[in-house]
Amino acid sequence: MNIVEERTYEITSKLEKEKSNLTLLTERLKKSSHITKGIDTILNSFEERLSRLEDTILPVYNDTENLQKSQINIDQTLTFLDDVISYYNVSSEVESVIEKGPGESGIDLDDYIHSLNRLAKAQKYFEKHIPQSVELENVTTLFHKGSDKLNSEFKTVLDKYNTPMLPVILLDLINFENSDNREKVPPVQIPEHTKSYLIKIANWLLDNGRDEYLTVYGKVRGAVLQRSLTMLRNHQKSVSGGSVHGVASSPMLRPKFQNRHEASRKPSTRRLHHAFERKANRMFLKASQTLEHSTGLTLGTRRASSHLLDPAYNGEEFDNEQELENYLVCVIALHKLMQIEQALIKGIIAPRHQPRVFELIVREAMDTIVQDGENIVSRAKKCISRHDFGTVLVVFPILKQLRSLKPEFERTVEECDLNVKSKFDAILGMLHSTGAKALEDFIESLRSDSVTQLPSDGTVHELTSNVIMFLEQLLDYTDTIGMVLVQDVSYAKQLDRLKASDTNKALLGLYIKKVLVQLNHTLISKSEQYSDPALKAIFRLNNNNYVLKSLQRSTLLELYLISEPKCEEYYHNSIQEHKKAYSQSWGKLLNYIWCDDSPVNLLHGDKLRDKDRAVIKEKFAGFNKEIEDIAKVQRGYSIPDVELRESIKRDNKELIIPKYNSFYNMYAGVQFTKNPEKYIKHKPDEVSAVIDRFFDVAA
Repeated sequence: MNIVEERTYEITSKLEKEKSNLTLLTERLKKSSHITKGIDTILNSFEERLSRLEDTILPVYNDTENLQKSQINIDQTLTFLDDVISYYNVSSEVESVIEKGPGESGIDLDDYIHSLNRLAKAQKYFEKHIPQSVELENVTTLFHKGSDKLNSEFKTVLDKYNTPMLPVILLDLINFENSDNREKVPPVQIPEHTKSYLIKIANWLLDNGRDEYLTVYGKVRGAVLQRSLTMLRNHQKSVSGGSVHGVASSPMLRPKFQNRHEASRKPSTRRLHHAFERKANRMFLKASQTLEHSTGLTLGTRRASSHLLDPAYNGEEFDNEQELENYLVCVIALHKLMQIEQALIKGIIAPRHQPRVFELIVREAMDTIVQDGENIVSRAKKCISRHDFGTVLVVFPILKQLRSLKPEFERTVEECDLNVKSKFDAILGMLHSTGAKALEDFIESLRSDSVTQLPSDGTVHELTSNVIMFLEQLLDYTDTIGMVLVQDVSYAKQLDRLKASDTNKALLGLYIKKVLVQLNHTLISKSEQYSDPALKAIFRLNNNNYVLKSLQRSTLLELYLISEPKCEEYYHNSIQEHKKAYSQSWGKLLNYIWCDDSPVNLLHGDKLRDKDRAVIKEKFAGFNKEIEDIAKVQRGYSIPDVELRESIKRDNKELIIPKYNSFYNMYAGVQFTKNPEKYIKHKPDEVSAVIDRFFDVAA
């Protein structure tokens, strides 16, 4: 029972406690509801007050906003009216400024441009709103007048700096051998502050549709460039004796001016070091002297020049190498001036207009250079037409130098008008075609050579020496000539078969082969004019030996071997054949001293019969006559090469002396005559001495 009671008591206590908690919660809910109602009342009251405030303030705000807009409109209207009024007054206000113009004695450039801008605005206003007004006419007239004066100012300032470059400075600029091994900086053409001044003017003119200054700039700077070249040309004439005609010689260009005031010519660019060759006849003479000094060859008495080098024309078509040197200097100087102008044009002229303006700057100078090139080509063609190929050699140094200049030139004009590049290409094209024609016509001239006069002594024909010297002059321009020949289909086909590592050398080798083959055919044909077989053989021997020695002492042989590996063997074989042909001239003499037909009685020691004595007398008399006749004739033969001459004498002795010695020993002691001195005139050693005097007209 106690347990039940305790449990009942416990439950009753908890129930009372929960009731107390419920009563407390109910009271708190009532209190919270009361507070909520109070807050709601306050918020409703606040909202009503805000609504009343908005109804009061909003009209005031709207009125204020409208007043502000009205004020802004009034201010804008006043400003606009001020602008409009200023448009009507601008002519009178800026007229004095425009009349004075910009510049040192006029108005500051910024102020002047500001005045022009005011006129431009007024002009636009009247054009839009009152196009028929008198004010528009006044403003327009004044604006154009001001623009014209600005254009004039641009030209005036530009003209102040139109001094051409002095020749000595220009020549020094194209000299790369300065003491510090750095290219010299060109003199300032237009100072920076003046350049900025011009840029301001140029920008305003371009922005306002006035581009006349582009033409002005092109013409002014073009005139400066042309005058610089003209002064250079005049300077070149003055230092070469007042004219490019008749100069005796021209030194190669020095690496640097030693004295700018020297009267003698001292060009200054390393780039031209190999550009200027001696005139062809002077080069030929020098090469001939060198050949004779180094090899002992004496080319004999020089007859009138053949068609390859005719002194009657020297100086008529190509005055001298001085003129060609001057031309190359002018071309390189023009390129340098173009680089200077290209650097100057940047900033002053807008990029989109630079190509057209640059073309205008260089047009006249380029036309002059092209015309000079055409004149050189024209004279070269005249030389070709009369077969004066020595003079035409000047085409190759020019072509070589211009080709080396081409990459730099193309970099200079890569962003310019194509017309500029085409003019330079035209010069190269003319020189290229002229060089190709000269090379081909040279071979044709050998084929159709009409000179019939041959050296009476059988020495080296002048045609041979001239051909060799012509080929030697080509060696300095192997690359250039290779580029000329590769355009010929026939050479290109032969080149494919050679498979050479250096195509330019191979092409020149093919040309050398073609020339020498034709030379050989021509010489063989000419030699048929000799009635004396021995002289014919000597002539062919001399010329073949001369060609071989000339090839061996120069790099001609190296190039020839590329195109014809057996060329040396051919010349050696030809020389042996001609020696054999020459030895046949001794046939009649050998018949007299042949011992196989000796009298029988002599061989058996019997007494000679009258018939036998007559035979011996005939042999001695015949030998004496033949050796004297041959000696008389062959002393007049010429073998200029010492080694070949001694070789022929040695061969003659080996052919004659042993046989004559046997003959002499057999018959000299025989009593075949009462007057032995009449028949026995030459001892063996005397015959040897006679042979030693062969090929020596003074012996």
